[in-house]
Amino acid sequence: MAITTPRPWLGSYADGVPHDIDEQTGSLFDLVRESVEQYGDQVALEFFERTTSYAELGEQIERAAEGLRLLGVQKGDPVAIVLPNCPQHIVAFYAVLRLGGIVVEHNPLYTPRELRHQFEDHGARVVIAWDKVVDTIQAFPADVAVDAIVSVDVTRAMPFLTRALLRLPIAKARASRAALTTKVRGTTPWRRLVASERIDAHIIGPEASDVALIQYTSGTTGSPKGATLTHANLTTNAAQSRAWVPEIERGTAVVYAVLPMFHAYGLTLCLTFAMSMGARLVLFPRFDPELVLKVVRKRPPTFLPAVPPIYDRLTKAAAAEGVSLEGIRIAISGAMPLSPDVVAPWEAATGGYLVEGYGLSECSPVLMANPVAPNRRAGTVGLPLPSTEVRVVDPDAPQTDVAPGAEGELIVRGPQVFSGYWRKPDETEAVFVPATDGGADWFRTGDIVSIDAEGFVRVVDRIKELIITGGFNVAPSEVEEAVRSHPDVEDCAVIGLPDDHSGEQVVAVVVLKPGATLDEPGIREHARGELTAYKVPKRVVAVDDLPRSLIGKVLRREVRNRLLNG
Repeated sequence: MAITTPRPWLGSYADGVPHDIDEQTGSLFDLVRESVEQYGDQVALEFFERTTSYAELGEQIERAAEGLRLLGVQKGDPVAIVLPNCPQHIVAFYAVLRLGGIVVEHNPLYTPRELRHQFEDHGARVVIAWDKVVDTIQAFPADVAVDAIVSVDVTRAMPFLTRALLRLPIAKARASRAALTTKVRGTTPWRRLVASERIDAHIIGPEASDVALIQYTSGTTGSPKGATLTHANLTTNAAQSRAWVPEIERGTAVVYAVLPMFHAYGLTLCLTFAMSMGARLVLFPRFDPELVLKVVRKRPPTFLPAVPPIYDRLTKAAAAEGVSLEGIRIAISGAMPLSPDVVAPWEAATGGYLVEGYGLSECSPVLMANPVAPNRRAGTVGLPLPSTEVRVVDPDAPQTDVAPGAEGELIVRGPQVFSGYWRKPDETEAVFVPATDGGADWFRTGDIVSIDAEGFVRVVDRIKELIITGGFNVAPSEVEEAVRSHPDVEDCAVIGLPDDHSGEQVVAVVVLKPGATLDEPGIREHARGELTAYKVPKRVVAVDDLPRSLIGKVLRREVRNRLLNG
């Protein structure tokens, strides 16, 4: 599609970054198959020092795809993946896509309630799950029950010696093993899946226009929903990311996966971008500074996507332990604001760049980033990526642009922008502004921004009431439902308040039932049984009443302002 809107930011692009990228006509599976063919002998994955070559990765994908086919997976079927970062996650992701199936990513630390809600929505009948969460899935009610569970023991991807140490008859080893794996029944073990024959090469795979992924997000309206992303959306975003860093040669990068790959940010920069680059992807099941620095001593990353708290903790831990961070050429920060107080020590320690970007799950997710160049601009989220258009409009009249430099709602369009939410046409319609130039419709981000004369975008505020803590989206309504179910709570409003460490902290403001007294630890513990850890309120504040609109809706923004102003 020809771009018809002005793009003042193009003059601020770093040298070698194209204004536009070519249309992506292949699938995500084609993307990884190309790397398998070109870099077969090179390391694709590293996990606790055990490596998998691209040729081995390709073989495992073909065999896992055949195993899934025998379990009944067909083109267009959603398949749930509930895994931490591990080699099996990469194989499972591409095996589903090899069949033309739709991947549905899930946080393996979600509570039974949270997981069940998503399974009720997408309806997957086959799930590939960490053995630690198999019991949760098997306990689903009959109307959500799945047909087949492939159970994954992540320790089987570790080196033999590491696995042997986990079996030592000592308390620490037993505890470590118990945290990583457990015995399950009634499943298909992963090892059996990848022992299948190779899939028939003539089985038709996906096309660029097919849906590849359902990525759950709180979106711009507060309640979790599945953003449907096509192969074209995701291959485009990988291509845009490659174009943004032209100095990285394919087949040479070392990328650390410290971000969870079930999150849109980690998925794109690790599962798709890194694999398309023929990179060596070093997988960490969770972020542990000590574990990361152990690998840095031997092979530092050349490209590190993360969030500000990770950069801050790594910088301090490396200084404390005397570990050099030199050689980390490019670090991309997203999901929450990046403070100059984090950037300066990181760049001094690495000799490389740490730049901030911006995106949403609905946009695959990356929309913009600061140039990896001296003209990067602290306090901004950078410039729109190649082939991306943005406008700043009046949020009450989204067809109307605001004056240049003025604040307004950011609306966007480009080949990485999704087409809608899974089975939610009304919610989909609500987030698009019809185009008047014959081009694609514009997606409403719900963020208030300003754009300066050089095209740098500064996020000023959010229209949406979404809370972003530690890089994760939290829907206030979901937390309110959990808190409101406590027997002492009459009503509840959940808001985000500024936090130096996580960006925002989740705060529950409650009205107690007559005669009840505030039991903050008890309310938090109750919520912990319903919600994953990052959604649990860090504070609970009791008030006499909550401000409401004329129709009775709680005004969360006013609640937030009252707390901020004392």
